[in-house]
Amino acid sequence: MAIPPPPDAPPAAGFGAQEPDDPVLRLTRLLACAAADPALAGVLLFDLDPQLTDSVALLFAAALGGAGPLLMLGAQTRDEDLWTRARLRQAGGRVSVSTHPGPLIETDGREGPPQLVVVPDLTRLSVAGMRAAVQLLGAEVAVVEHTGLRHIARPRARWLAVCRSADAGRLSPHLLDRFALRVSMAELRGSRPQRLLTLLPSVSGAGAGHIAQASVTDGALTRVRALLGPDTGVRRELALARLARTLASLDGDGAAEERHADAAARLIGLPVAGTPDGTDPEREPPDSPGPSGADDRSEAPHDGSRVDRGATERPAGQGRPLRGPEPEEEVGSGPAAVHGTPFPEDEVSVPRDFAPLRNLWQRTMGPAATRGAVVGSRRAKDLRDLAYVATVREAAVHQRVRRTDRFTIAPVDLRSHLRAGASERLLVLLLDHTCRDDAWDWAEALTPFLQWAYTGRAAVQVIEVGGADATHELKADSFAARNVLDPRVLAALYRPAGRATPLAHGIQEAARILRAAFQQHGSALAEAWLVVVTDGRGNVPLTAGRGGRPAGHVGAAGVEDALKAAARIGAMDRTRVRAAVVDPAREPYGSLPFRLADALGATVVAGRPAPRTHESGVPDER
Repeated sequence: MAIPPPPDAPPAAGFGAQEPDDPVLRLTRLLACAAADPALAGVLLFDLDPQLTDSVALLFAAALGGAGPLLMLGAQTRDEDLWTRARLRQAGGRVSVSTHPGPLIETDGREGPPQLVVVPDLTRLSVAGMRAAVQLLGAEVAVVEHTGLRHIARPRARWLAVCRSADAGRLSPHLLDRFALRVSMAELRGSRPQRLLTLLPSVSGAGAGHIAQASVTDGALTRVRALLGPDTGVRRELALARLARTLASLDGDGAAEERHADAAARLIGLPVAGTPDGTDPEREPPDSPGPSGADDRSEAPHDGSRVDRGATERPAGQGRPLRGPEPEEEVGSGPAAVHGTPFPEDEVSVPRDFAPLRNLWQRTMGPAATRGAVVGSRRAKDLRDLAYVATVREAAVHQRVRRTDRFTIAPVDLRSHLRAGASERLLVLLLDHTCRDDAWDWAEALTPFLQWAYTGRAAVQVIEVGGADATHELKADSFAARNVLDPRVLAALYRPAGRATPLAHGIQEAARILRAAFQQHGSALAEAWLVVVTDGRGNVPLTAGRGGRPAGHVGAAGVEDALKAAARIGAMDRTRVRAAVVDPAREPYGSLPFRLADALGATVVAGRPAPRTHESGVPDER
């Protein structure tokens, strides 16, 4: 079954004969392959213009033969919204409730077009949605066991997800590898949605019919491994081989060969260094020597095949080009048009969330619906945690239909808050920038606490005193971060030092944050760490910080105020609040951190090793 090209496209020799230079044509062929082969059910588009998401979804639905209502997944998606659906039945004067497969699996095992799942931003997808993608994409059989439901069927849903290539490194590798078809659509930026919609007639049902499944030759498999490199994962090899098989099937060939593997690589934007017959369509033919009279970019090995020297200098696959650096041609200028890499996560190095496919740890005591930050709203199931604005907005839509004299809110209008999971752990960092010099990097001493917050997915509160760029040098600055991966946390570790040290105000702020975290209604907090990095020399009393004006001779007033504020923290529940003081080992007054630790009920952590001394007892400053 060959897919007809758009009206303004030049005729092609076959479906997989040559890589299309038009990004729109490449996209339609990719969607047709995903519609034709259930093994290619996941399509991930990098850097797609957000205004084109709806148009691409309509194209995908048309290729599927007219999919039903689109299932949009986002940050508010829950397990209950995906797997089950409750239905009321009335018979014989009785009302019964039955559980049926939810919107994600209700079309499995049925005739007709499959369900189309659309994820506008994969990085913002909820944990429930991510787990659903990992469990269903590429699975031969899915077994769903939920309250009142046991469902066994072959997954038929197709997934269309969008993600920025710069954010791909933040996602779980297990999630990314489930999307068999991954391609950059940055070339479509600036395109109008109407251009895509004009292709609806040409792609309608293009991949929905039954096609004879082609076989895959050994040469195609060898070519797939060569294109991806020796260090690539098995899922990437399977995805490229299946795409080559689908291209061969749609082109009417009985078996996928090396040329189909090359066509599949070009379709997803993977560079192809050479063809199996020893020639490279992106280079001059062998009988056309370069300026030096020979093609100095390649050499002929003993087996007669052509080897590119640039390909031997850097490993293939992993999103890296197979050739050495060459000037990129303008998109659509010819067969050597450069497309984005389908594996951008290999090129970027960003911190990943710990266990991204697992929900935050939650205690069972207290109503779960009243914890966590509000991320949206949904239809209310009870009268707890109602979203009043969303309820009034929903009721306003139906006022004209109801034709009542007064504004009426019906039970069906009620909306409740949808909340993200609240963290059960909290790390409070109090950083005294005036105690750190250029010879000491306190990040090493803080590493164990940051690792605890990372693995425990703890929320972070950073309090800074003595910074050169402080909002007010007589007061402490603070900010809340979702986790230690927040870029502001790393920036706070290397803030330049100022003059004043409002240590007392910083400790008082830490006490306020800890009390509020444990005492707020519906708090899920079970454990907190307070880590104070200071030499104990607070030269700003609390009165000066509150008034915003420097006092005269303060003496030890700032230190005493800090000890009094620390004593309030020391009186808290020691089973839930633990504290540590990182000692920078500064002289004189080296005992101040230990006095502060006694007031906090904290342990003292050596910030840096003591300086080495000669046999004469003189410190070695090296």
